[in-house]
Amino acid sequence: MSEGGVSRRTALKVAGATLGAAAFARALAPLTEWTAELSVDEFLQKHYQEMTPDEMQRVLRRIEARTLKEYGAQVQVEDVRPTPGVEFGYALNLSVCIGCRKCAEACHKENNHDRATNNSYIRVLEMNMGSLDLAQGNATYDHPVPAKDKFYMPVQCQQCNNPPCVSVCPVEATWKESDGIVVVDYDWCIGCRYCEAACPYHARRFNWSKPEIPAEEINPEQSYLSNRIRPKGVMEKCTFCLHRTRKGRLPACLEACPTGARVFGNMADPNSEIRWVLENKRVFVLKEDLGTEPRFFYFFDK
Repeated sequence: MSEGGVSRRTALKVAGATLGAAAFARALAPLTEWTAELSVDEFLQKHYQEMTPDEMQRVLRRIEARTLKEYGAQVQVEDVRPTPGVEFGYALNLSVCIGCRKCAEACHKENNHDRATNNSYIRVLEMNMGSLDLAQGNATYDHPVPAKDKFYMPVQCQQCNNPPCVSVCPVEATWKESDGIVVVDYDWCIGCRYCEAACPYHARRFNWSKPEIPAEEINPEQSYLSNRIRPKGVMEKCTFCLHRTRKGRLPACLEACPTGARVFGNMADPNSEIRWVLENKRVFVLKEDLGTEPRFFYFFDK
């Protein structure tokens, strides 16, 4: 959180503490629909970066209790922090991606996406051979793959080193962590969608309604900043499956890929597979001219 800046949400929180819970709730009632779905405790919750360990534990237990009450599912929500010295990077071999969308399906399930909309953080674009114009890519193809004279380009959050989505957030609900992952505090987001407009990769999603997920399909292994069930009215995004990767596991999308097109790891480790790819393949990033400095790389074998 920046020093000296007072956001709209900060001002409202101060007002709540001054007025008292009952008066505060009545005063806020006409403002927005999302306030009606939050308890006063949730609305007055501190920013993630300001919470003490004890405060965080209370929040995690509250989220678990709410998930049990609303979805009938027992889950464990953790606060998984970055490991010092780790800088995550992702690379994708476009020569072997076949456009099967197994990665998008795995993302959908792993990250507890709304089943009604079939949402995912990954768009797979069918591209004309020889073209890298994303605007011409077809994300809604519905035919056997791979198709002749086509190649396939999965696009997700690029985890930019200079993320434009972060700088436009009026309440500092999104930021870049030390391992390079750009995260969102879903309890702090006000749903203004400025970050969605700022992202040149169309990598952010807005929760228009309460997610619909059968209890038996909910992934119980959750993290505060990643795959816990997000509330209605907030922005969400890919986090490189930080609830997995910060524990030494691989992203769900990578494990689901049947052709081995995806490479993930610690770019700071000279012996990692991702480091080998960066040093030995002719990698490129999307929209390099924008200066966003993505940590998601692409390459062809030839």
